[in-house]
Amino acid sequence: MKIIQVDLNKDYSDVIREAVNILSYGGTVVYPTDTLYGLGANALNDIAVRKIFRIKNRSFSKPLPMIVRNYSWAKELVEIKNKDEEVVNKVWPGKVTLVLHKKDIVPGALTADFNSVGIRIPDFMFTDELLAKFGYPITSTSANISGQESTNDINKIIEIFSKSTLKPDLVIDAGILPKSEPSMIIDLTGNKPKVLRISPTRPEKLLELLELGSK
Repeated sequence: MKIIQVDLNKDYSDVIREAVNILSYGGTVVYPTDTLYGLGANALNDIAVRKIFRIKNRSFSKPLPMIVRNYSWAKELVEIKNKDEEVVNKVWPGKVTLVLHKKDIVPGALTADFNSVGIRIPDFMFTDELLAKFGYPITSTSANISGQESTNDINKIIEIFSKSTLKPDLVIDAGILPKSEPSMIIDLTGNKPKVLRISPTRPEKLLELLELGSK
């Protein structure tokens, strides 16, 4: 497990290159996001995805979400119906994961063989540059052991994985991230939006989104 410190206010192109190199070979990376630290691998690489499950000690029956760079990427991976486009445009980029019907390109290992997948476009320069250089979606599950609390404190993450038998290949240490809850999750696979996790939006914002989806 290699640890690289990065200052997000300075040039970090070398760190991006190293992360992309590891991801390209099916490796795993802990990386900063606009919410918490994520545990990433190529979301379209079945073997790499399975590594994430093992590192987290996560049940293979629990799907993993992924992040993408933009709307065009999302359209290649999931079905976005006309009725859902207003909600999608309202919440992306940002701290909202949408559950949508997946296309065949998305491996069953990622989705636990469900026909849907959680997907998000972060509002964060580092992930935008990482995705741009890598060219593939990345798993975006929290960097922790399954069942344990997620954290924005990289020191705790390093401590957790240092004691694990299975470790990420690379940890990108951007320090303690600004306090944030995990993304809100909205399921758009049914006739009406269904909220699976409320966070970190305001109640009035949530009502606004649900009203959009019910039109």
